[in-house]
Amino acid sequence: MEHPRTPASTGDTSTRGAADRAAADRAAPGDPSSAIDRALTEVGPRLRRLRAERGITLGALAEATGISKSTLSRLESGQRRPSLELLLPLAQVYQVPLDEMVGAPEVGDPRVRLTPRDGGDRTVIPLTTHPGPLQAWKTILPGDGRCEPNPVTHEGYEWLYVLSGRLRLVVGDHDLELTPGEAAEFDTRLPHWFGPANAQPVELLSLFGRQGERFHLRAAPRSRRPGGGAS
Repeated sequence: MEHPRTPASTGDTSTRGAADRAAADRAAPGDPSSAIDRALTEVGPRLRRLRAERGITLGALAEATGISKSTLSRLESGQRRPSLELLLPLAQVYQVPLDEMVGAPEVGDPRVRLTPRDGGDRTVIPLTTHPGPLQAWKTILPGDGRCEPNPVTHEGYEWLYVLSGRLRLVVGDHDLELTPGEAAEFDTRLPHWFGPANAQPVELLSLFGRQGERFHLRAAPRSRRPGGGAS
């Protein structure tokens, strides 16, 4: 004898089918909600990478933002959903636009909004829109032939291209002068410094990668004064 299907069974099947269809719709390519979900999922790893790149501890970040260490840790691990109240202080500390920090979905315009930043003795203009292993910058150095080299070292690899002016570049034992159209690339674990070679301003493009593997310069060494000074 055939037993009639109960209404509860029919209701469960219908509910499961509707839920499955809704899940499929949410995951459909091109669905704005799926793009937003992906962007929110990537916020945690992006925040962790930003903090690591700047060498900031969770304790120092908590003090700077007023957000507890446990909340920051949960944000970075994806256990806490990011909110505007949490992201705004982080964007201020990291000096990164909010849409760049969260990796907002593309809206169709590929142009980069150029926002100059004051670097103290220089003006820097980020040319890349997302945090990553490779960053592009335009740098403007005010003319000041009195600048004394103050070499630094750090992890990374850098490429420079001079747009205008004359650039003095010191890398290791090399003391060079680059003119417009010349380029240089070097491992930033070597002591390095660059600045204007004379009283004229310098404009240059630079690419910076976190891992340096080789050292190569496409420029002729400057002549040296007795005693090792550059002429």
